[in-house]
Amino acid sequence: MEGTIEIRHRPEQERFEAELDGHHAVLNYRLAAGCMVIDHVGVAPAIEGRGIAGRLTQAALAWARLSGVKVRPLCSYAAAWMRRHPDCHDLHAD
Repeated sequence: MEGTIEIRHRPEQERFEAELDGHHAVLNYRLAAGCMVIDHVGVAPAIEGRGIAGRLTQAALAWARLSGVKVRPLCSYAAAWMRRHPDCHDLHAD
């Protein structure tokens, strides 16, 4: 991936976001009963394929770990990402 991508957490909007070359990427979540429910991970088509969705997911899971909450990935991308990364399996809400 080219350049540095800054991931910003916007807790008041329940989202993580990034911008690259004027295009946006987001991970939307909601907190429910001590659980982070990831509803959507989306990357603008112009910046797809650069690992941004993975970086957003990783940032969200790091925040969940620090916050002591489990994660329920309703978004298919986030669910697949968690399956591929055994180090975060302990965060998965049953």
